[in-house]
Amino acid sequence: MRDLEIKSEVEHKVLEQNGYSIHYFVSGGKHKETIIFLHPAFGDHKCFDKQVDFFSQNYKVITVDLLGHGLSKVGKSSDKMDASAEHINEILEIEKVEKSHIAGVSMGSLIAQYFALNHSDKVLSLTILGGYNINDDNKEVAKSQRNETFKWLFKAIFSMDSFRKYIASVTLIDKVEQARFYESARSYTRKSFRVMSGLGKIISQRDNIQRTYPLLILSGDKDLEFAIKISTKWHENEPESLFSIIEEAGHCANMDNSVRFNEILLDFITNKRLKLHPTEAKLYF
Repeated sequence: MRDLEIKSEVEHKVLEQNGYSIHYFVSGGKHKETIIFLHPAFGDHKCFDKQVDFFSQNYKVITVDLLGHGLSKVGKSSDKMDASAEHINEILEIEKVEKSHIAGVSMGSLIAQYFALNHSDKVLSLTILGGYNINDDNKEVAKSQRNETFKWLFKAIFSMDSFRKYIASVTLIDKVEQARFYESARSYTRKSFRVMSGLGKIISQRDNIQRTYPLLILSGDKDLEFAIKISTKWHENEPESLFSIIEEAGHCANMDNSVRFNEILLDFITNKRLKLHPTEAKLYF
């Protein structure tokens, strides 16, 4: 099922690696500012279909199937998810993009931060949806994630189809979007789990991280209470950041309420509100 027709012209490209390939998709103007969207775990580039059409009108848009997801099969890779930061860097070089806006959802938000950590000079702005600060002390987050992991791992052991349906049901609130996410997750196989351990390298407490780019933190109002709590706390710890809660949306608010997500992101990257005095950089949306 793919009930959403993409009107923008999208070019499918492949980044060849040692023993595997990373698939990515380019749309929009070739000489405009670039936005890279990084999808959540178990999804793929189609999670951003509603962003591709909207932003391709005025931006160059790149979406990626991260390693082990979508068309980017694990293959004979010894690489893990942390290699995604360098995949993004290589893609930017191939596309001759010096700097880009980076927007990540859930797992994609962790990879977006890791890329920004290693290549801050290539980041115009960073947008995080349904994520947390990878540089913080995340013991509480790890505990919460372990509890949730047990639930879906149990399902995956017995039935990948049940696993995919469960993930879709807890990730989104809109039934149509749940069905779309389920279709994306059909490409995620048991072999894909072996690359996920690379996320452990991404998450590490790091002190004195100085951001050189604007930061926008987003949550869906129907996401887990704990997820909203850690997003709020992150914003409070970095008062120069911007924070917004998207109404009528779950964990993947860009799918549940794409209209509001697109409005907020466009306003953020267009107006560069972080140029305001830090005391003014509160809830604008």
